[in-house]
Amino acid sequence: MKNALIIGASGGIGSALAENLAARGVAVTGLSRRGDEFDITDPESVARHLTALTGPFDLVFVASGQLVSTRERPEKSLREVSAEELAAQFAVNAIGPALVLRHAPRLLPRKGRSVFAVLSARVGSIGDNRAGGWYSYRASKAAVNQIVHSSAIELGRTHREAICVALHPGTVATAFTAEYPGHDKVAAPQAAANLVRVMDGLDPRDTGQFFDWAGKAVPW
Repeated sequence: MKNALIIGASGGIGSALAENLAARGVAVTGLSRRGDEFDITDPESVARHLTALTGPFDLVFVASGQLVSTRERPEKSLREVSAEELAAQFAVNAIGPALVLRHAPRLLPRKGRSVFAVLSARVGSIGDNRAGGWYSYRASKAAVNQIVHSSAIELGRTHREAICVALHPGTVATAFTAEYPGHDKVAAPQAAANLVRVMDGLDPRDTGQFFDWAGKAVPW
């Protein structure tokens, strides 16, 4: 990797990724709400910021995400489901990455290996769901998985060496997971190193798939 674009570069995982890549000599461009007023839920903001970039980038990583929006914790039962929370989760976790992916054909090189990665979550796996609950977050991550898979098919027609994947980072010790002390967590720098290692090991045959932090395929 020589040039990387990190969306959500001020967050726990995004900032750790940026630091990891910069330490390897990669030229990193970061965009975030905090640092650049980049709003992944606003089509005009996404278009304005991304059309201003020249690229190409051999890595585009969407590290933005949200566990809850209008609530203090994810839903545990159907009676807690609300249209407001579903809409807010989809806006950040699914629609936002799709708005960025609209620009992927221009941001990625037409020739040569490149990676477009989106942070997903194992709880977005329908096949791996044995606990239920967390309706808005699960559904929004399942949606972004489908968006990534479809995008990989289209990108493959014009960018034959592009790799478009969804990645599960594990449970990372960030503000995102602060309310869940019982989970085994990995520090953000280690999570970033894991994700970089996975991306380094991918080839175009892996495009359109869903991998965890160890490089293992996650069921849809």
